[in-house]
Amino acid sequence: MLVYITLLYSRVPPSCLPIVYHPDYNITFIGLEKLHPFDSGKWGKVIRFLKEDQFFTDRNIVEALEATEDDLLVVHTKRYLSRLKFLFERVEGVSRATIIDLDAHQGNGHERDFLNDQRVFIMDMFNRHIYPGDVHAKKAIKRRVELDWATEDSEYLQKVELHSEGALNEVRPDIIVYNAGTDVLDGDPLGGLSISPQGIIKRDELVFRAARRRGIPILMVTSGGYQKKTARIIADSILNLHQQGLIGPEGEGEGSAPMVTHMVGGAGSAGSAHTAV
Repeated sequence: MLVYITLLYSRVPPSCLPIVYHPDYNITFIGLEKLHPFDSGKWGKVIRFLKEDQFFTDRNIVEALEATEDDLLVVHTKRYLSRLKFLFERVEGVSRATIIDLDAHQGNGHERDFLNDQRVFIMDMFNRHIYPGDVHAKKAIKRRVELDWATEDSEYLQKVELHSEGALNEVRPDIIVYNAGTDVLDGDPLGGLSISPQGIIKRDELVFRAARRRGIPILMVTSGGYQKKTARIIADSILNLHQQGLIGPEGEGEGSAPMVTHMVGGAGSAGSAHTAV
């Protein structure tokens, strides 16, 4: 069996926070991006807010690097690189993953990718009344939580905690991929839910605590959110996770669960023992 190895993030200094970002994440196209409800520059705004709050400088965040084809072959097939498919047999130490998808929309993309793949446990909590309503993709969801219009904090957070804990109790993964969409925010034109900024911050904390208690690495992607104020909420959530000791430089905080935050609506990683945002 051919094993692929990547050194893409092998030289991340221990002093760096587990936050992966690059200015190119902010999309512009001769001003036309302003006509779309999605704030395509929100990741840069999140970084600016965190700098203003003196949380970090450019020297202690991880700059996203462009992957070569050899890097991509660690997790993708050569025959079809464009399809996002974890190849567990090629990644040392990873044989089972859990996706916790809390974006307001059903995650039918990754669900179709992992249909009938028993190595991936998918928990998806979404507004049942909005796009995409993909019945075929729902067959991949192992723990499905369908919400009604205008669901508020109390019910929402209760279900987040109940089902996140339940999913991780049902199957213990080697890694958690957490889709932390902010389109659940009250007033979002596409999400249709009524979650407060404080509710979103608490939601992220609940998921990270569940991972930390079990010592499971977690990768958080910031995903959807169609209001300009979501950047400030994402920044406040990251600050809260740090204040709670749930993210920080390697070796900081209690427990052994690595955590990483990725400032874009897609997966990535930094270092070998971090939680990532």
